[in-house]
Amino acid sequence: MKAKIESANATAVQRVLASKPHLVDVKPAIEVLPGMNKRSIFHAGPPIKWGSMCGPMKGAVVANIIFEGWASSWDGAVKLVEEGEVELSPNHDHEAVGPMAGVISPSLPVVVVKNEKFGNVNYGRVVEQKVQFGAFDEEAIQSLQFWKKVLAPALAKALGRLRSSGSIGIDLKSIMARALYMGDELHNRPSAGTALFALSILPSLIESGEDKERLSQIVRYFSGNEIFFLCLAMAACKATMNAAKDVEYSTLVTVMARNGVDFGIKVSGLGNQWFTGPAGMVKGLYFPGYGTQDANPDMGDSAITETTGVGAFALANSPAILSLVGGTAEDAFNYTKQMREITTTLNDTFLVPILDFEGTATGIDIRKVVKTGILPVIDTAIAHKDPGIGMIGAGMVNPPMEAFKSALREFASKYKV
Repeated sequence: MKAKIESANATAVQRVLASKPHLVDVKPAIEVLPGMNKRSIFHAGPPIKWGSMCGPMKGAVVANIIFEGWASSWDGAVKLVEEGEVELSPNHDHEAVGPMAGVISPSLPVVVVKNEKFGNVNYGRVVEQKVQFGAFDEEAIQSLQFWKKVLAPALAKALGRLRSSGSIGIDLKSIMARALYMGDELHNRPSAGTALFALSILPSLIESGEDKERLSQIVRYFSGNEIFFLCLAMAACKATMNAAKDVEYSTLVTVMARNGVDFGIKVSGLGNQWFTGPAGMVKGLYFPGYGTQDANPDMGDSAITETTGVGAFALANSPAILSLVGGTAEDAFNYTKQMREITTTLNDTFLVPILDFEGTATGIDIRKVVKTGILPVIDTAIAHKDPGIGMIGAGMVNPPMEAFKSALREFASKYKV
């Protein structure tokens, strides 16, 4: 049995390493997300009912309902949800990911990423700094409208021009690898990734015939939103990890995601089943005037980055991020090294210069997590527990051991271990 598991894990992790995620399009969610209908709202993390949702996720759901025009106020939006007029479902169950609350509604644009090696297509919610943290005011709604009316159509046109010239899209894995060399860890700090992406897309944006004013808006958006590349990194990681799912006998983790109440994982050899435990409180640094009493528990699909071997698994590459999440350079180095104890291999593309250019730890194994007691490490933003306030800090967090133990019990039962 051990040989079967090791062989299965080798197959699964090889799919991770061989994956080639490319950005190919930007589309309204309803046109591409499987299972989305005209009154669907998809969200971060494992499944959760409206009544159990945390404050910032409720705020994001309300914001998207107002954005869609289904209601014009908090009360009107809540009434729709409580009357069952809105279908709520996890992003990961529909081939997608989203940061923080991660809420995706039908007309919201999503980035379309194709794994050119294995053919699977996955999707990422756009990044902005308002709605994903639970804001639902007019300014927050306008941030979604900008994506819908300005940024998404322009990016789609530029990507279409690339495809018409024979390109298969923008190679996200290559950008991620280069960004790691430039101080990113690709979760809380995707600054270099944003710059590299802008350099990749700008020629096609210019050649696609965008008028001067709109082009200026887009360039200003890139220059003022260093977090932009996160949505592309997340979608690339989702497309990478989806290639490793459904490998019989594999104990590799393919999903880690949080909804602000529960933390859930999925395992390659256990199909689409969620294994959950309570979402933890993030330990880190707070903005002035805020503290632990204001914080919501861990939230977002962005832990797909750590699942793939970047994010906090690559923290040794990004000492600059410590000014946001807390800790020392030695801590960052130790996090990156310790993750090797619970993973299957070292990445052959995502490299760590300070470790003599060895790869990041890749392929979380539920057996090793339970045996060693070492939990994956995640760096993440902290949202205020109440809707409408937003990001109040950032720090480090771990998943609940309960999720890994329950997954291992199910694995033992399914495969008669």
